[in-house]
Amino acid sequence: MISLITGGGGFIGSHLAEKLLKLNHKVIVIDNFSIGRKSNLKNIKKNIKIINQDILNEKKIEKYFKKVDNVFHLAAMADIVPSIENPKLYFDVNVKGTLNILNLSVKNQIKRFIYIASSSSYGIPKKYPTSENSKIDPQYPYALTKRLGEELVMHYSKIYNLNSTSLRFFNVYGPRARTSGTYGAVFGVFLAQKIAGKPFTVVGNGKQTRDFTYVSDIVDSIVAVSKNKKVSGEIFNVGSGKTVSVNKIVNILGGKKVLIPKRPGEPEITFADISKIKRKIGWYPKVDIEEGISKLLENLSNWKDAPLWTPKKIKKATRKWFLSLGPKKK
Repeated sequence: MISLITGGGGFIGSHLAEKLLKLNHKVIVIDNFSIGRKSNLKNIKKNIKIINQDILNEKKIEKYFKKVDNVFHLAAMADIVPSIENPKLYFDVNVKGTLNILNLSVKNQIKRFIYIASSSSYGIPKKYPTSENSKIDPQYPYALTKRLGEELVMHYSKIYNLNSTSLRFFNVYGPRARTSGTYGAVFGVFLAQKIAGKPFTVVGNGKQTRDFTYVSDIVDSIVAVSKNKKVSGEIFNVGSGKTVSVNKIVNILGGKKVLIPKRPGEPEITFADISKIKRKIGWYPKVDIEEGISKLLENLSNWKDAPLWTPKKIKKATRKWFLSLGPKKK
Protein backbone atom coordinates (compact mmCIF):
# COMPACT_ATOMS: atom_id res chain seq x y z
CA MET A 1 0.00 0.00 0.00
CA ILE A 2 1.42 3.37 -1.03
CA SER A 3 0.11 6.44 0.78
CA LEU A 4 0.85 10.08 0.05
CA ILE A 5 0.42 12.74 2.74
CA THR A 6 0.33 16.43 1.85
CA GLY A 7 1.42 18.46 4.85
CA GLY A 8 3.09 15.38 6.26
CA GLY A 9 5.67 17.45 8.11
CA GLY A 10 3.00 19.10 10.21
CA PHE A 11 1.59 18.31 13.63
CA ILE A 12 -1.09 15.82 12.58
CA GLY A 13 0.59 14.79 9.32
CA SER A 14 3.77 13.58 11.02
CA HIS A 15 1.79 11.45 13.49
CA LEU A 16 -0.19 10.01 10.58
CA ALA A 17 3.04 9.17 8.72
CA GLU A 18 4.30 7.24 11.76
CA LYS A 19 1.02 5.35 12.06
CA LEU A 20 0.94 4.38 8.38
CA LEU A 21 4.52 3.11 8.58
CA LYS A 22 3.50 0.83 11.45
CA LEU A 23 0.73 -0.47 9.19
CA ASN A 24 3.38 -1.31 6.56
CA HIS A 25 2.45 1.45 4.13
CA LYS A 26 5.05 3.01 1.88
CA VAL A 27 4.78 6.70 2.78
CA ILE A 28 5.41 9.75 0.62
CA VAL A 29 5.31 13.17 2.30
CA ILE A 30 4.87 16.38 0.33
CA ASP A 31 5.49 19.52 2.39
CA ASN A 32 7.12 22.88 1.72
CA PHE A 33 7.86 23.17 5.47
CA SER A 34 6.53 26.70 5.71
CA ILE A 35 4.44 25.49 8.66
CA GLY A 36 5.49 21.87 9.16
CA ARG A 37 8.89 21.02 10.62
CA LYS A 38 11.47 18.57 9.32
CA SER A 39 12.23 17.71 12.94
CA ASN A 40 8.72 16.23 13.22
CA LEU A 41 9.87 13.48 10.85
CA LYS A 42 13.34 12.90 12.28
CA ASN A 43 12.52 9.47 13.71
CA ILE A 44 11.14 8.13 10.43
CA LYS A 45 12.89 10.13 7.71
CA LYS A 46 14.98 7.13 6.62
CA ASN A 47 11.85 5.07 6.08
CA ILE A 48 9.75 7.51 4.07
CA LYS A 49 10.11 9.64 0.95
CA ILE A 50 10.11 13.36 1.73
CA ILE A 51 9.37 15.82 -1.08
CA ASN A 52 10.13 19.44 -0.19
CA GLN A 53 7.67 21.07 -2.53
CA ASP A 54 4.61 23.35 -2.64
CA ILE A 55 1.17 21.94 -3.49
CA LEU A 56 0.57 25.01 -5.65
CA ASN A 57 3.27 23.75 -8.01
CA GLU A 58 1.22 21.05 -9.68
CA LYS A 59 3.82 20.14 -12.30
CA LYS A 60 6.57 19.67 -9.70
CA ILE A 61 4.56 17.21 -7.61
CA GLU A 62 2.67 15.35 -10.35
CA LYS A 63 5.13 12.46 -10.70
CA TYR A 64 4.80 11.50 -7.04
CA PHE A 65 1.14 10.53 -7.47
CA LYS A 66 1.90 7.65 -9.82
CA LYS A 67 0.99 4.23 -8.38
CA VAL A 68 -0.23 5.82 -5.14
CA ASP A 69 -3.20 4.10 -3.46
CA ASN A 70 -4.24 6.67 -0.84
CA VAL A 71 -3.96 10.45 -0.67
CA PHE A 72 -4.33 12.15 2.70
CA HIS A 73 -4.68 15.89 2.08
CA LEU A 74 -3.63 17.80 5.21
CA ALA A 75 -1.57 20.64 3.71
CA ALA A 76 -3.16 23.99 4.51
CA MET A 77 -2.62 27.47 5.86
CA ALA A 78 -3.95 27.82 9.41
CA ASP A 79 -4.52 30.64 11.96
CA ILE A 80 -7.19 33.31 12.14
CA VAL A 81 -5.31 36.62 12.11
CA PRO A 82 -2.99 35.82 9.16
CA SER A 83 -6.04 34.72 7.16
CA ILE A 84 -7.64 38.12 7.78
CA GLU A 85 -4.43 39.88 6.79
CA ASN A 86 -3.78 37.80 3.68
CA PRO A 87 -6.97 36.12 2.41
CA LYS A 88 -5.52 35.63 -1.07
CA LEU A 89 -2.72 33.40 0.24
CA TYR A 90 -5.25 31.34 2.17
CA PHE A 91 -7.47 31.00 -0.89
CA ASP A 92 -4.51 30.00 -3.04
CA VAL A 93 -3.22 27.30 -0.68
CA ASN A 94 -6.45 25.99 0.84
CA VAL A 95 -8.61 26.15 -2.28
CA LYS A 96 -6.37 26.18 -5.36
CA GLY A 97 -3.92 23.82 -3.65
CA THR A 98 -6.75 21.41 -2.86
CA LEU A 99 -7.91 21.64 -6.49
CA ASN A 100 -4.40 20.67 -7.65
CA ILE A 101 -4.33 17.63 -5.36
CA LEU A 102 -7.79 16.57 -6.51
CA ASN A 103 -6.88 16.87 -10.19
CA LEU A 104 -3.73 14.81 -9.72
CA SER A 105 -5.68 12.21 -7.73
CA VAL A 106 -8.28 11.82 -10.47
CA LYS A 107 -5.63 11.71 -13.19
CA ASN A 108 -3.73 8.97 -11.39
CA GLN A 109 -6.83 6.99 -10.38
CA ILE A 110 -6.22 7.23 -6.63
CA LYS A 111 -8.23 4.58 -4.80
CA ARG A 112 -8.94 6.60 -1.62
CA PHE A 113 -8.86 10.35 -0.89
CA ILE A 114 -9.16 11.73 2.64
CA TYR A 115 -9.57 15.48 3.14
CA ILE A 116 -8.92 17.13 6.48
CA ALA A 117 -11.54 19.82 6.97
CA SER A 118 -12.23 22.04 9.99
CA SER A 119 -15.02 22.36 12.53
CA SER A 120 -14.48 26.13 12.24
CA SER A 121 -16.76 25.93 9.17
CA TYR A 122 -19.73 25.79 11.60
CA GLY A 123 -18.91 29.26 12.90
CA ILE A 124 -20.93 29.81 16.06
CA PRO A 125 -23.36 26.88 16.16
CA LYS A 126 -26.82 27.15 17.67
CA LYS A 127 -27.02 23.51 18.70
CA TYR A 128 -24.69 21.33 20.78
CA PRO A 129 -23.37 18.77 20.29
CA THR A 130 -22.99 19.97 16.70
CA SER A 131 -23.84 17.48 13.96
CA GLU A 132 -22.61 17.33 10.37
CA ASN A 133 -25.87 18.76 9.03
CA SER A 134 -25.60 21.93 11.13
CA LYS A 135 -25.55 25.28 9.39
CA ILE A 136 -22.25 26.26 7.76
CA ASP A 137 -21.28 29.80 8.78
CA PRO A 138 -17.51 30.55 8.55
CA GLN A 139 -16.48 33.59 10.59
CA TYR A 140 -13.08 34.31 9.01
CA PRO A 141 -11.10 33.51 5.83
CA TYR A 142 -9.31 30.44 7.22
CA ALA A 143 -12.63 28.76 8.02
CA LEU A 144 -14.12 29.82 4.68
CA THR A 145 -11.23 28.49 2.59
CA LYS A 146 -11.20 25.15 4.41
CA ARG A 147 -14.92 24.85 3.73
CA LEU A 148 -14.44 25.72 0.05
CA GLY A 149 -11.79 22.99 -0.18
CA GLU A 150 -14.27 20.55 1.34
CA GLU A 151 -16.91 21.52 -1.22
CA LEU A 152 -14.42 20.79 -4.00
CA VAL A 153 -13.73 17.36 -2.53
CA MET A 154 -17.44 16.52 -2.32
CA HIS A 155 -17.94 17.76 -5.89
CA TYR A 156 -15.08 15.63 -7.23
CA SER A 157 -16.49 12.62 -5.42
CA LYS A 158 -19.80 13.09 -7.23
CA ILE A 159 -18.63 14.20 -10.69
CA TYR A 160 -15.32 12.39 -11.15
CA ASN A 161 -16.04 9.29 -9.06
CA LEU A 162 -13.10 9.98 -6.73
CA ASN A 163 -13.58 7.89 -3.61
CA SER A 164 -13.38 10.76 -1.10
CA THR A 165 -14.29 11.47 2.50
CA SER A 166 -13.96 14.68 4.52
CA LEU A 167 -13.18 14.81 8.24
CA ARG A 168 -14.01 17.88 10.33
CA PHE A 169 -11.62 18.00 13.28
CA PHE A 170 -12.35 19.64 16.63
CA ASN A 171 -9.57 21.29 18.71
CA VAL A 172 -6.74 18.82 18.16
CA TYR A 173 -3.89 18.79 20.72
CA GLY A 174 -0.88 16.66 21.54
CA PRO A 175 2.89 16.36 21.01
CA ARG A 176 4.29 18.49 18.15
CA ALA A 177 1.30 20.82 18.18
CA ARG A 178 2.27 23.93 16.27
CA THR A 179 3.50 26.82 18.40
CA SER A 180 4.68 29.17 15.66
CA GLY A 181 2.52 31.84 14.11
CA THR A 182 -0.04 34.14 15.65
CA TYR A 183 -1.42 33.69 19.15
CA GLY A 184 -4.24 31.17 19.17
CA ALA A 185 -3.81 27.50 20.11
CA VAL A 186 -4.45 27.16 23.81
CA PHE A 187 -2.03 24.37 24.73
CA GLY A 188 0.92 25.87 22.86
CA VAL A 189 0.34 29.11 24.75
CA PHE A 190 -0.31 27.58 28.18
CA LEU A 191 2.61 25.13 28.17
CA ALA A 192 5.13 27.83 27.32
CA GLN A 193 3.66 29.97 30.09
CA LYS A 194 3.89 27.06 32.55
CA ILE A 195 7.58 26.52 31.75
CA ALA A 196 8.25 30.25 32.31
CA GLY A 197 6.22 30.34 35.52
CA LYS A 198 3.90 32.98 34.05
CA PRO A 199 0.13 33.17 34.53
CA PHE A 200 -2.08 31.50 31.95
CA THR A 201 -3.76 34.03 29.64
CA VAL A 202 -7.42 33.01 29.75
CA VAL A 203 -9.82 34.49 27.21
CA GLY A 204 -13.01 35.95 28.69
CA ASN A 205 -13.99 34.28 31.95
CA GLY A 206 -12.59 30.86 31.06
CA LYS A 207 -16.01 29.24 31.25
CA GLN A 208 -16.06 28.66 27.48
CA THR A 209 -15.65 24.99 26.62
CA ARG A 210 -13.82 23.15 23.83
CA ASP A 211 -13.92 19.66 22.39
CA PHE A 212 -10.22 18.91 22.89
CA THR A 213 -9.28 15.82 20.86
CA TYR A 214 -5.96 14.04 21.36
CA VAL A 215 -3.85 13.55 18.25
CA SER A 216 -3.62 9.75 18.49
CA ASP A 217 -7.41 9.56 18.40
CA ILE A 218 -7.41 11.87 15.38
CA VAL A 219 -4.91 9.68 13.52
CA ASP A 220 -6.86 6.53 14.35
CA SER A 221 -9.97 8.14 12.88
CA ILE A 222 -8.17 8.99 9.63
CA VAL A 223 -6.92 5.43 9.22
CA ALA A 224 -10.29 3.89 10.11
CA VAL A 225 -12.17 6.07 7.62
CA SER A 226 -9.59 5.44 4.88
CA LYS A 227 -10.22 1.70 5.14
CA ASN A 228 -13.94 2.11 4.50
CA LYS A 229 -14.58 2.79 0.81
CA LYS A 230 -18.34 2.75 1.28
CA VAL A 231 -18.40 6.25 2.78
CA SER A 232 -17.30 8.12 -0.33
CA GLY A 233 -18.91 11.54 -0.60
CA GLU A 234 -19.58 11.73 3.14
CA ILE A 235 -18.48 14.13 5.87
CA PHE A 236 -17.68 13.12 9.45
CA ASN A 237 -17.09 15.07 12.63
CA VAL A 238 -14.10 13.89 14.64
CA GLY A 239 -13.97 14.97 18.27
CA SER A 240 -13.66 13.68 21.80
CA GLY A 241 -17.41 13.58 22.29
CA LYS A 242 -16.97 15.82 25.35
CA THR A 243 -16.50 19.52 25.97
CA VAL A 244 -14.15 20.88 28.64
CA SER A 245 -13.85 24.40 30.03
CA VAL A 246 -10.65 26.40 29.71
CA ASN A 247 -10.77 26.90 33.48
CA LYS A 248 -10.61 23.12 33.94
CA ILE A 249 -7.53 23.01 31.70
CA VAL A 250 -5.90 25.64 33.90
CA ASN A 251 -6.78 23.66 37.03
CA ILE A 252 -5.27 20.48 35.62
CA LEU A 253 -2.09 22.28 34.50
CA GLY A 254 -1.83 24.09 37.85
CA GLY A 255 -0.99 27.77 38.08
CA LYS A 256 -2.37 31.29 38.22
CA LYS A 257 -4.35 32.91 35.44
CA VAL A 258 -4.91 36.38 34.03
CA LEU A 259 -8.03 37.26 32.06
CA ILE A 260 -7.86 38.85 28.61
CA PRO A 261 -10.76 40.18 26.47
CA LYS A 262 -13.14 37.75 24.84
CA ARG A 263 -12.47 37.40 21.12
CA PRO A 264 -15.18 38.03 18.52
CA GLY A 265 -16.11 35.30 16.06
CA GLU A 266 -15.41 32.49 18.53
CA PRO A 267 -18.12 30.16 19.85
CA GLU A 268 -18.69 29.74 23.57
CA ILE A 269 -18.71 25.98 22.98
CA THR A 270 -17.23 23.52 20.54
CA PHE A 271 -18.74 20.09 20.98
CA ALA A 272 -18.81 17.47 18.23
CA ASP A 273 -21.69 15.13 17.67
CA ILE A 274 -19.68 12.03 16.74
CA SER A 275 -22.58 9.59 16.53
CA LYS A 276 -22.23 9.31 12.73
CA ILE A 277 -18.58 8.21 12.71
CA LYS A 278 -19.24 5.82 15.59
CA ARG A 279 -22.16 4.26 13.74
CA LYS A 280 -20.73 4.06 10.22
CA ILE A 281 -17.02 3.52 10.93
CA GLY A 282 -16.92 2.06 14.42
CA TRP A 283 -14.39 4.65 15.56
CA TYR A 284 -14.52 6.21 19.00
CA PRO A 285 -12.09 8.36 21.02
CA LYS A 286 -9.96 6.69 23.68
CA VAL A 287 -7.89 9.46 25.34
CA ASP A 288 -9.67 11.67 27.87
CA ILE A 289 -8.48 15.17 28.74
CA GLU A 290 -6.70 14.17 31.95
CA GLU A 291 -4.67 11.47 30.21
CA GLY A 292 -3.94 13.74 27.25
CA ILE A 293 -2.63 16.56 29.43
CA SER A 294 -0.52 14.15 31.48
CA LYS A 295 1.13 13.01 28.24
CA LEU A 296 1.91 16.63 27.38
CA LEU A 297 3.36 17.34 30.82
CA GLU A 298 5.61 14.29 30.56
CA ASN A 299 7.26 16.04 27.63
CA LEU A 300 6.92 19.63 28.82
CA SER A 301 10.44 20.51 27.66
CA ASN A 302 9.22 20.18 24.05
CA TRP A 303 7.59 23.60 24.49
CA LYS A 304 10.68 25.37 25.84
CA ASP A 305 11.19 27.24 22.54
CA ALA A 306 7.53 28.13 22.04
CA PRO A 307 6.63 31.86 22.00
CA LEU A 308 5.91 33.27 25.46
CA TRP A 309 2.71 35.25 25.25
CA THR A 310 1.79 38.06 27.64
CA PRO A 311 -1.45 40.09 27.70
CA LYS A 312 0.38 43.00 26.05
CA LYS A 313 1.79 40.85 23.23
CA ILE A 314 -1.58 39.19 22.69
CA LYS A 315 -3.36 42.55 22.44
CA LYS A 316 -0.95 43.66 19.73
CA ALA A 317 -1.10 40.36 17.82
CA THR A 318 -4.89 40.16 17.82
CA ARG A 319 -5.62 43.81 17.03
CA LYS A 320 -6.81 43.04 13.50
CA TRP A 321 -8.86 40.15 14.84
CA PHE A 322 -10.92 42.59 16.93
CA LEU A 323 -11.08 45.19 14.17
CA SER A 324 -12.28 42.74 11.52
CA LEU A 325 -14.53 40.45 13.52
CA GLY A 326 -15.78 42.83 16.20
CA PRO A 327 -18.92 45.03 16.08
CA LYS A 328 -18.98 47.23 12.98
CA LYS A 329 -19.43 50.99 13.30
CA LYS A 330 -22.47 52.35 11.46
